[in-house]
Amino acid sequence: MKRICVMGTGYAGLVTGTCLADFGNTVVCVDIDQKRIAQLTAGQVPIYEPGLRELVERNSRLGRLSFSTEFGFAIKSSEIVFICVGTPSLPSGEVDMSFVHAAAESIGGYMEDYKIVVNKSTVPTGTGDQVATIIRSKCNHDDFDVVSNPEFLREGSAIDDFMNPDRVVIGASSERAMEAIVDIYRPLYKNDVPMVLTDVESAEMIKYASNAFLAAKISFINEIACICEAYGADVTEVARGIGLDDRIGPHNLSAGPGYGGSCFPKDVAALAATAAGGGVEAPLIKSIAQTNARQKQQMIDKLRGLVGAFSGKTISVLGLSFKANTDDLRESPAIELVETLLADGATVRAYDPASMDHAQQRFPELVCCPDPYDAAQGADALVLMTEWNEFRNMDMPRIWKLLTQPRLLDCRNLYDPHEMQELGFAYASVGRVELPMGDKGGQKDKDKNKNKMLKK
Repeated sequence: MKRICVMGTGYAGLVTGTCLADFGNTVVCVDIDQKRIAQLTAGQVPIYEPGLRELVERNSRLGRLSFSTEFGFAIKSSEIVFICVGTPSLPSGEVDMSFVHAAAESIGGYMEDYKIVVNKSTVPTGTGDQVATIIRSKCNHDDFDVVSNPEFLREGSAIDDFMNPDRVVIGASSERAMEAIVDIYRPLYKNDVPMVLTDVESAEMIKYASNAFLAAKISFINEIACICEAYGADVTEVARGIGLDDRIGPHNLSAGPGYGGSCFPKDVAALAATAAGGGVEAPLIKSIAQTNARQKQQMIDKLRGLVGAFSGKTISVLGLSFKANTDDLRESPAIELVETLLADGATVRAYDPASMDHAQQRFPELVCCPDPYDAAQGADALVLMTEWNEFRNMDMPRIWKLLTQPRLLDCRNLYDPHEMQELGFAYASVGRVELPMGDKGGQKDKDKNKNKMLKK
């Protein structure tokens, strides 16, 4: 087992350090944020991620996982140092590398013997060379290796993603470093996890290309949803039909309000900036973010179509995080909607299972509610923004009674339009036909006939 230092206790760093400790390694996670380190040392996990708190508690109790602000001791006592610091976007779309560079300076300043330095942060191609140059300038020797080992952790399922990954990507320029990092992931061998062993530059590019491609699928299906609405097609049927093609696959083909979070927006922008820096035209990559921005605005326009002007209205918003099973509000389509509603003079009653405290800090005027039904009370419309499981099977007749006006904008297509019509809702969704309120349209008969044919 290895002695490992993880620099950074944000989302990627805390999950990485905890899971590596669960593999049996001795891990110390370091951060300049004294408050966060004090919380973690006391057993308090400052981020919402299913299963993480239990994993932190167990490995801390067993003495395999610790937290510190003492960078010197952590670096000197470790064989391998993982850089897991933030790489936020600059206004230009380029990546702010200041935290990565500061981490490299610390490593170089404290390094006394051979170390393997692993870039886990999402960084542009060429960062490995930058980190090596900075370390060398601080320690004046070449007794180290820099490796790229990008993370592919989805918020809400990060523990399972680490323990049961689709693949592990390792980019190294020396056999010694490659063997050491491959050995760290030995506990995954029983699951036959594919290992992509490559050079540093290719590993760095794999991360950006993966995230940009996934974001492109989301933007693509959202554009298809707009076309479906124009011609009366159903995007859920279209998505299923194309997703059954093995070359395409079903994932990331759910039409909705657009993507958000800490990864897709900044990684798409960073890849476009990387292409420009290399003198490469990348119109397809640039269009991904443009389509996503339009989709967020279209949700706001759909709501205006249901309720008219926002001023003086009360709107219920269910779900504020950018996706289910996380409390992350960064780049969330729901946040853009809330900002617009409040700016236009609406009252917003909101509920989210995990992010209410963050939302209240950001919007003091937000009416935070304890459950979906309290949020719906007295509202002129209800907007379903995030696909939390508890929103999938709500008591819709009760919701109908609580609303002042029975209007529902389902931005995740969780409900059947015709069932909502029968309940008396004015209902709008994404990429599906919108029927006038009360118009049964014979759809139930069509659905029954389709089911009969499938049974035959």
